[in-house]
Amino acid sequence: MELESKDVTLETVEKADVRAGTPAALTEEEKHLQRKLKWKMDLIILPLLSTVYFFAQMGRSDIGNAKIMGMDKELGLSAHQYSNVASIFQVGYLTFQLPATLLVRKIGPPYQFGGAMLGWGLVTVCTVAVHSYGSLMVIRVFIGVCEAFVQGSVFYLSFWYPYSELATRGAIYFSTAAVAGAFNGLIAYAVAKDLGGVNSWEPWRWLFLIEGVLPMGWAFVVITFLPSTPEHLKVIGRFFSEDEKRLIIKRSRLAHNTGESKIRPKLILKLLMDPKFWMLVCIESGNLFCLTSLTNFLPAIIHGFGWSTVKSQLMTVIVYACSFVTIIFWARVSDKTGRRGVFIVTNAGIAAIAYILLLTVKSSSGRFAATCILAMSLYPNIVVNLTWSASINIGYTYRASATALVNSIGQAVSIAANQAYADPPYYHKGIAASLGMIGFVAVMAVVLLFTLKWENERKRARQFSEESEQVRRTQTIDDVGNKWPDYFFTY
Repeated sequence: MELESKDVTLETVEKADVRAGTPAALTEEEKHLQRKLKWKMDLIILPLLSTVYFFAQMGRSDIGNAKIMGMDKELGLSAHQYSNVASIFQVGYLTFQLPATLLVRKIGPPYQFGGAMLGWGLVTVCTVAVHSYGSLMVIRVFIGVCEAFVQGSVFYLSFWYPYSELATRGAIYFSTAAVAGAFNGLIAYAVAKDLGGVNSWEPWRWLFLIEGVLPMGWAFVVITFLPSTPEHLKVIGRFFSEDEKRLIIKRSRLAHNTGESKIRPKLILKLLMDPKFWMLVCIESGNLFCLTSLTNFLPAIIHGFGWSTVKSQLMTVIVYACSFVTIIFWARVSDKTGRRGVFIVTNAGIAAIAYILLLTVKSSSGRFAATCILAMSLYPNIVVNLTWSASINIGYTYRASATALVNSIGQAVSIAANQAYADPPYYHKGIAASLGMIGFVAVMAVVLLFTLKWENERKRARQFSEESEQVRRTQTIDDVGNKWPDYFFTY
């Protein structure tokens, strides 16, 4: 039956047994319908959203491939200037990430994400015309601005998936970063092999042309088919039945989403005074310090093993392929167990071992194996921590601000990583700094884990007190955020 062209809103969800803004648990009939619904959502939302991140990661990390394709020599870049080029991306990225995330509901996810792809694709194509250090710096700033508008993707996923499903879907989304790295390596390999000198261009110019045109074309697919929010589903009414739309909204409510898009500045200030937020920031900062340096310098690090430019590009594919497998594995285990912190600590320990091997092992094969282990441990940590951030912060402003600021502050710290990796070809100083940061990640994850466990015990002790009942009667989730009496932290 064809549905009427009208939105299914929160008000259309049945109010029976709904207490204090949180609906009752799913019925058996809804659980049966949910199995089919999840498949539909996974086949519509995840592929489209993942391609957005895929192209964003290509646009971010292609600077590393371009370096060993002759960009630094043609433009006369010193090692310090190249580090600046890699770092300046963060200026635009960090400046716009918080407002972009807060505007996701107002602009609409398909228009925001698709428009961002058009923007950075066009700017990437303009890199073909670059002939100086200064113009390259300007280009990278604008690419950062555009990519900031897709960093609300984890926040967007939290509209659709409850906590027990979020890490796995986040992993599928983030795993495209590893695929993008591998794809970058393959494109760079093909370009270096076949297009060098064509049209009198160095191969790195062809790389930027190809990687700019691709997201511009795909942007129109995203704008056309990506669902907006659970409350505004008429655009994809042909995909979901009315019962499925109601269930989507109920699932969203169970994940403490309210459908509100009002920005509350007081809650942003409240978030900034929460010690748990700063623990998440510390974990993300350490993770991103390590991961950013790996993605930006991986081709150069592998090239330092003594391999040719073409072979170095090809070997990056293996590194990213290894990380793809572990991203999905660790996130799935995290969702199944309902735990986050213990897996961050475990992967931090594995990454520390990999850094020690890079500092001490001399053989090319041994160092390459350490690089693979490093990627296999760092990528899952980013996924688990960002979904942790979305899971332990509720309310529109609170959750949006947390996911944006945790990532953006972490990215700010990662600028130092680009500066630390300024001693080619072995980058011992940068690797040593990364070793210290990953140890810091492990410590902060342990502290946050026990803090959340302790706070849950306190909340359970007063869950049915008169004070909690008063909160339920007079306030909403968006008013009190994490203080909501029926909400408990995932740790």
